[in-house]
Amino acid sequence: MRALICKEFGPYENLEVAEVDAPPLNEGFVQVDVKAAGVNFPDILLVEGKYQAQPPFPFIPGTECAGIVSELGKNTSGFQPGDRVIVATMLGGFAEQAVAPAAQVIPIPDSMSFEHAAAFTTIYGTSYHALKQRAKLQPGETVLVLGAAGGVGLATVQLAKAMGAKVIAAASTAEKLEIAKEAGADELINYTAEDLKARVREITANKGVDVVYDPVGGDYSEAALRATGWGGRYLVIGFAAGLIPKVPLNLALLNSRDILGVFWGAWAGRNPRENAQNMKELFDLYEAGKIVPHISAAYPLDEFAKAFADIMERRVKGKVILTF
Repeated sequence: MRALICKEFGPYENLEVAEVDAPPLNEGFVQVDVKAAGVNFPDILLVEGKYQAQPPFPFIPGTECAGIVSELGKNTSGFQPGDRVIVATMLGGFAEQAVAPAAQVIPIPDSMSFEHAAAFTTIYGTSYHALKQRAKLQPGETVLVLGAAGGVGLATVQLAKAMGAKVIAAASTAEKLEIAKEAGADELINYTAEDLKARVREITANKGVDVVYDPVGGDYSEAALRATGWGGRYLVIGFAAGLIPKVPLNLALLNSRDILGVFWGAWAGRNPRENAQNMKELFDLYEAGKIVPHISAAYPLDEFAKAFADIMERRVKGKVILTF
């Protein structure tokens, strides 16, 4: 099969597409012919050696893909060849075939395209877990979303609206904010041209927001934390800006704020039943038309560098995918 191979940590441009043997199909595993794969910021961190996990070389990156079940390992139940599925796996998604334990393979609705399926699991799984289990978002509350035109940002805008919240979308350009508005945002803030904290206070009549969703980090995190009101919850999702902010801890004491880390993948592994219920609810929302992945661009495997560059240069609005 053809696959994207990482032979050593370094710039993503050093990756290469090569012919390799398909992974072994062990007992309890499912083999899938991949049709599309989602590209995520952690994929880039992984190949550059900057992620929490550092797999042995050579390895195939790719944390999520979608396709058709082609074969089952011995004593594997729950699937049949021909089933349309998502594969949620730490490695192996950027290849013509992916192999994963049956527990990491998720059937998809007939109404869902492979492109949408490949762009679905990470962003909606992360955002729904953040809002539901971590922030315990309630109808009528207000959510501030940083990086609102990115993959998890747009997913959060859609989900927060579906959960009955008011959404303030913050992004760096008018074009990105327009996409967030189309996704359902009630208020917009261009944080390169406006004072983030002051605009939030203006929008909320000086009350502050109930929840901040921050996948960006960098220069705007402290201002966003200061913009939360009494009992506000600040969700730490990631650091797409590259800088991990250091915030004064007295900000947590003031207004009795909570700073909450969100590591959806680790939570899902520890809580498979709750995660399965989350995914069921997410598929229901998709079929109801309340959440729809926004595909910024799709590239064939040979043009993987364009997909990675779109993410690193912050051109992506929603998700970028590789197609097979």
